[in-house]
Amino acid sequence: MDSATNSSGFQVSEFVLLGLPGIHEWQHWLSLPLALLYLLALGANLLIVITIHHELNLHQPMYQLLSVLAVVDIGLATTIMPRILAIFWFDAKAVSLPECFAQIYAVHCFTTMESGVFLCMAVDRYVAICHPLRYPSVVTGVFVVKAVVFMVLRNVLLTIPVPVLAAQRCYCSKNEIEHCMCSNPGVTGLACDDITINRFYQLALAWVIGGSDMALVFISYVLIFRSVLRLNSAEAIVKALSTCSSHLILIFFFYTTIVVVSIAQLAGKAVPIFPVLLNVLNIVIPPALNPMVYALRTHELRVGFQRVLGLHENVFQK
Repeated sequence: MDSATNSSGFQVSEFVLLGLPGIHEWQHWLSLPLALLYLLALGANLLIVITIHHELNLHQPMYQLLSVLAVVDIGLATTIMPRILAIFWFDAKAVSLPECFAQIYAVHCFTTMESGVFLCMAVDRYVAICHPLRYPSVVTGVFVVKAVVFMVLRNVLLTIPVPVLAAQRCYCSKNEIEHCMCSNPGVTGLACDDITINRFYQLALAWVIGGSDMALVFISYVLIFRSVLRLNSAEAIVKALSTCSSHLILIFFFYTTIVVVSIAQLAGKAVPIFPVLLNVLNIVIPPALNPMVYALRTHELRVGFQRVLGLHENVFQK
């Protein structure tokens, strides 16, 4: 009875983010590559947004969705990287409870939004390849706006209970988190009361949003490959696949890393640094990787980059 009274009568005022488990003494050496990845993600995604806005020939649904993805990537990386760099450089480990819950919400929002954008891009490629004659009338600017608004509302509303449920728990003893950021499992694991509802909703959210998006993307590409394989010309098959190769690379990397991180969380007790490091890299690498993949595999985008950066005129003059 006394312990229960103490638990309910005391609430920690802040959490302490210890950083990467087991390597606290030299984790600051990782700040340089992480900072470079963050700057690359910011610069490359800003360049994509500016280029697509600037070039009229890129005002197409496929590139508009890519622009939305770039904005989401900037938000996702910015949600955690300044805090991580502050921990590594300035030893700023203390974080208030509201700030921690806000970061949990932002990470869930942007991650599910990225999954939703990949689903929209898969639908775009499905209509373009399987129903090319209907593509101009189906996938329009209005379609993009409606799809993005739906994804924003879905993710904003469905992820609200995650930080709300976490904030309702009682944190009465431990306040040190073996992580570089506020993750929902890491924070709720410190609670003194029952967290069954938190775990249940986290799992349900993963299946409802992540699972459904992954299943629909998989179905879209099954239908795409079936339609492509029916083409008589090998040249037509290569051309059709090349239009969705960039997107296929990115969604494969995105969902594969999520599965790997989930498995690593289960095996985290043996090597605790492994799931934490993977979780951080899973948030910072895709924003840096996505623009590079599209830039390397999309000629129109490369030309747009050259024009925005003023390289196109220099090359032409030479």
